[in-house]
Amino acid sequence: MEELLQRLSTSPRMTWLTDRAVVLATACSYALMLCLSIAQDRHRDGLFRLPGLGTFPLVGLCVVLALPVLLTRRRPAAVFATVLGESILGHLFGVRPWIVFVLLVGLSGYLAVRRPRAAAVGSGAAVLAAFVENIGVYPGETLGDAAQWAGQFALWFAVAWVFGGVHRKRREYLGALDEQKAARAVMAERLRIARELHDSVAHSIGIITVLSGAAARVVDTKPEQTRQALTGIETTSRRTLLELQRMLGALRRAEPDDAMPGAAPLAPAGSLADLPQLAERTADAGVRVQVAWRGERRPLPPEIELSAFRIVQESVTNVVRHSGARTCRVAVGYEPEGVTIEVVDDGEDGPGRPRPSAATGGGGFGLLGMRERVTLLSGQFSAGRRPEGGFRVAARLPA
Repeated sequence: MEELLQRLSTSPRMTWLTDRAVVLATACSYALMLCLSIAQDRHRDGLFRLPGLGTFPLVGLCVVLALPVLLTRRRPAAVFATVLGESILGHLFGVRPWIVFVLLVGLSGYLAVRRPRAAAVGSGAAVLAAFVENIGVYPGETLGDAAQWAGQFALWFAVAWVFGGVHRKRREYLGALDEQKAARAVMAERLRIARELHDSVAHSIGIITVLSGAAARVVDTKPEQTRQALTGIETTSRRTLLELQRMLGALRRAEPDDAMPGAAPLAPAGSLADLPQLAERTADAGVRVQVAWRGERRPLPPEIELSAFRIVQESVTNVVRHSGARTCRVAVGYEPEGVTIEVVDDGEDGPGRPRPSAATGGGGFGLLGMRERVTLLSGQFSAGRRPEGGFRVAARLPA
């Protein structure tokens, strides 16, 4: 029920209906108060004499005078000028409806939200008109009385203008916050897409690169191994193409608001249970992956499972592409408050096999993407060369 009420209160249609209802209620109240004020006013000592009106003509006159209020949202300055003109006419005919004063102050505050300069000019014009009317229309009042009345009038307009300005600044501030939030969401979504694309494709492309290089070296001397390498390339390419198609399909189905955490997955979610298949695919590229499990295996939250799998996948890809090692060891440890991942190889750097920097990921974004994944989950990450040789990637994810 609370979620439904929140959606209704923030929906554009409900906001539109609420605004129109407020404007209509204000116009009706203004017409009603005009009728009561004119009917009760018996002095009428202005420059002109208001002719006696029956009940229905009086009601009709008040309704006509209140009609401009309905245009407040579209033409606030014009409505303020119209009501100010009605106030001046009322003084000329000796009628001083207090509701006109209240409406002018309210319109001044609303106009200060939309058009602050117009609100300041209109308020000044209203104060000047009140001062002139008290001198010219009511000769019994002294200059001090007129100045006192105009001063009180100016004070109310100043308060309304200040409140309107505060509301305007608050709305501008909230608008700027919404823009920043949208920009951050777009950036986060771009990074998420980039990570998923890199993690989903880089592993397969690395294997394809290694297999194609091996096939090129033995194409003349060992046709059977060449055939096996080409078969591995075909299988890996088809799998990569299928992942890309699924990812693009998810992106096409995603709504614009999917930049938030509830976005649709970009690809089939991987998990630690897929490590045996990952090891099998990596073996086709000439690197044997030894997977060791520690602790009691248990289901983890989907985001933890996916991030852990992607970290292992990217680490193994770096082993295939950069280390020159024939084996690597993957250790997954289940702890009471999380899961640990360690990928170690004994490879050596060689010509044409540059190691990625542990801080930036070298020329690529593998280590950077892994670090971002772990940081988003409030985990710990480290990567670097081992003193005894090789490379080590370690991560701990809270779960």
